[in-house]
Amino acid sequence: MKKDLNRAYLALAIVSFFWGTTYIAAKIGAQHIPGLFLAGLRQLLSGAILVGFFLLKGHTLPGWDTLKRISVQSVFLLCISNGLMTWSVEYISGGLAAIIAALVPLFIALFTVWLSKCATITWKMLAGLLIGFAGVVVIFYNYLGQLQDKSFLFGIALAATGTLSWAFGTVYSSKQKPPISILFNVGLQMLIAGVIMLVVCGITGKYVNLYTAGTNSLLALLYLIVFGSLIAYSAYVFMISKLPPTQVSVYAYINPIIAVICGWLLLSEQMNVYMILGTVITLSGVYLVNMEAK
Repeated sequence: MKKDLNRAYLALAIVSFFWGTTYIAAKIGAQHIPGLFLAGLRQLLSGAILVGFFLLKGHTLPGWDTLKRISVQSVFLLCISNGLMTWSVEYISGGLAAIIAALVPLFIALFTVWLSKCATITWKMLAGLLIGFAGVVVIFYNYLGQLQDKSFLFGIALAATGTLSWAFGTVYSSKQKPPISILFNVGLQMLIAGVIMLVVCGITGKYVNLYTAGTNSLLALLYLIVFGSLIAYSAYVFMISKLPPTQVSVYAYINPIIAVICGWLLLSEQMNVYMILGTVITLSGVYLVNMEAK
């Protein structure tokens, strides 16, 4: 038990760092590959690698009931959340997307209260919600000039929807224990999500010939497959099977810090007093809600 707990905390550290960097990798990749197509390729290839590995080791596909539960997790955590979040960085910075995603613990706490049929929202939770909102207002003061840009607002809407989906999917997944290997479960989630997203891309025309994508975008895709999916997402699914949702969500406090710093260093994204102050205020509010919901 203690060994599993130590592994869960190691998984938390891996997710906290690498997922912060994936916002910037997605931004680089989305410069020449449509975001939804990029996400679909990432999940399909990652899933094919993991599922292929387990099939070669003699594992068999689970029954239909188990596949249905895995598919629900896949849709919320990967199709909607990761797909829309990757799409959003076509229109907004990777750092801003990560800050929006930092609201995940707040929504996890609210979904946990809702799904537990507990109607009690304490004054501390309410204060945390107000503080978190105030932080978002400070951050967006930095973007007042862009709020009239429909593309910018579309990117914000995509990131916000992805954040809500991830929070709900996390709470749902914490209650599901498919009777198969955790990593096999991860691979099936990725494979299912990749197929769904690429079908959508094929129907909507949101795809490109990868030969024209450019070296940087292809390297970004490779980084997302290896570090974002095979390593970090596998670690994420493992830790939500071992830790409570509110404790799992700690990674969301670290991701935006990593993303904003990497975006500033690598892509010259904005980092000024409003971004720093707003991020600190937002995370303080999220922390207060998260701690009160435990």
